[in-house]
Amino acid sequence: MTLAIERSLDELGRQRPEWQPWLTVVRAVVEEAADERWDRLVPDRAAPSDTKVPLLSGNRIEVDKNLIGRWTQRLMATAAGSGTANMATLELAAVDADLLSLFTAAVLQDGATLANTAARIGVDVDAFQAVASQLPIPFLHALNRRWSRLAPESWVEGYCPLCGAWPAFAEVRGVERSRHLRCGRCAGDWQLNELLCPYCGNDDHERLVRLVPEKGGTMRVVEACKRCLGYLKVFTTLQGSPPAKVVLDDLASVDLDVAALEQGYRRPPGPGYAVDVALVESRGG
Repeated sequence: MTLAIERSLDELGRQRPEWQPWLTVVRAVVEEAADERWDRLVPDRAAPSDTKVPLLSGNRIEVDKNLIGRWTQRLMATAAGSGTANMATLELAAVDADLLSLFTAAVLQDGATLANTAARIGVDVDAFQAVASQLPIPFLHALNRRWSRLAPESWVEGYCPLCGAWPAFAEVRGVERSRHLRCGRCAGDWQLNELLCPYCGNDDHERLVRLVPEKGGTMRVVEACKRCLGYLKVFTTLQGSPPAKVVLDDLASVDLDVAALEQGYRRPPGPGYAVDVALVESRGG
């Protein structure tokens, strides 16, 4: 983890001391995402894809169960020791769960399977879903490191061209004001220059609105769609955030999420594209 990321985490903790339990989890995720051992899980080449299918879809991923077992145990133990009663129930989650099935459900953003798993092993459902959603982040960051150059230049979809997740936010960069969407899972980066809703494709400016906070001017705003009631946070910046900082930028702008929610807007649940990917135990594992 770089010094800049450490400082960002520390600053978030000072600004939001009530977030310390979750920031403890985030710190572990950011540290693990930098581990290049995850790169071994990513095939050298992505499966052939068309202009609407994320690169992850159609692949067979051989998973090192020792690697995901170690990481699952670390993540759940970190959450259990974070100081909240709900997350304390996760102490034995890594022992009781089917690790490959759990990891697969987390990659696919399969909320129903995660909820059923939590109920089966007797842990807090909300805490388990929140923490388990972080399990694939190191693998997905490795996917970004290995495959980002393979993303189609012609990509015009609102979901991530690498993993299929919806964007966490958009960056309007530099003097040329190029518009880039950023994935909150793999930290993917893709351009979508047209002013349209990334969720439903609405480009009717009469049905697109901008929410500007009272403090901070127009550097941090929310763009929302009256048709699907989705919203997107938009930051004006000189350059894009490094992959490890995307999750922190998303967290640090929670005031924009609150403002959007108060106006009746929501982020769509689940993935933007339901990827078809097979995760199997590696022959050596």
